[in-house]
Amino acid sequence: MVEQLEVLAARYQELEQLLADPAVIADQARFRELAREHARLETTVARYREYQKVQRELAEARTLLRQPQEPEFRELVEEEVRRLEAAAGELQAELRRLLIPPDPDDDKNVLVEIRAGTGGEEAALFAADLFWMYSRYAERNGWDVEVTSAHETDLGGFKEVVFLVEGKGAWRRLKFEAGVHRVQRIPRTESGGRIHTSTATVAVLPEAEDVEVEIDPDDLSLDFFRAGGAGGQHVNKTESAVRIIHLPTGITAECQDERSQHKNREKAMRVLRSRLSEFFRRQQQEELDRARRAQVGTGERAEKARTYNFPENRVTDHRVGLTLYKLNLVLEGDLEELVDALVADEEARKLGRASVH
Repeated sequence: MVEQLEVLAARYQELEQLLADPAVIADQARFRELAREHARLETTVARYREYQKVQRELAEARTLLRQPQEPEFRELVEEEVRRLEAAAGELQAELRRLLIPPDPDDDKNVLVEIRAGTGGEEAALFAADLFWMYSRYAERNGWDVEVTSAHETDLGGFKEVVFLVEGKGAWRRLKFEAGVHRVQRIPRTESGGRIHTSTATVAVLPEAEDVEVEIDPDDLSLDFFRAGGAGGQHVNKTESAVRIIHLPTGITAECQDERSQHKNREKAMRVLRSRLSEFFRRQQQEELDRARRAQVGTGERAEKARTYNFPENRVTDHRVGLTLYKLNLVLEGDLEELVDALVADEEARKLGRASVH
């Protein structure tokens, strides 16, 4: 472990020099890449330096114990040794966690796509509840939410809503939300008072950066159309909505949120870029994924990520077996306990794999 940490500390120093180099500063793409690497290493290197300091103090205290001392002073030194040993143990455990290879997308913005699943109008209303939940969670974290497209129903639900979440750590905290979300409640549309089960699907993608996906303009087909909300009361009389189709892959993105055609096109391109990035990422890993599934099954969590039970005010995350009886607070954006459990589960699995190797 110490050898790994020494390498990281040396790299951190090298990055500090590079980030001050005028040639690097002039190359903004490289500067951003190095700055992200510097930020990722900062906490690990700081903790390692703290660990080294504690180890030096511990060695000095142990040297004192080997020398003749007055009983009272010896007792003080023994207490200090115990304190330093505990501190060293805590720092060592933290450093092991920090040495887990980070997800390179952790600090990226996120594209979230919520679609109504089984359950008709009730599923669309549940999709709207999920959109509200993530919007409030983003607000708690100081992130910005920007809707790129939405297909509303007459009762205020969403057949589909796609939005960007912009802010540091958005991917790290939201990536676990992907999957099928199930709701159990008496629908607003149900007069008999029976509990129904409906679903909505959530897809979460890291936003692609310009440097990651090269798009040939000749590969794009652009359609412009009029945008309008449910009921037609806000129909845009100009063709400001934009739909972009990437012809080689058939991947489509649209935006009708802005009144300006230019802004809608800009937003749609951001969505398209993220979807293409994910498409190519999956394409590259297809063979590896097939081999993994052959060995351990799918391992995917998409079938049922979470259940929201309204009569019991209960939410259960099936992936980590966590049940909370505060559904009302969760739907207001209080997702920290659920997300923390999912982050801890991922770290434990990564630590387990690291210990095997």
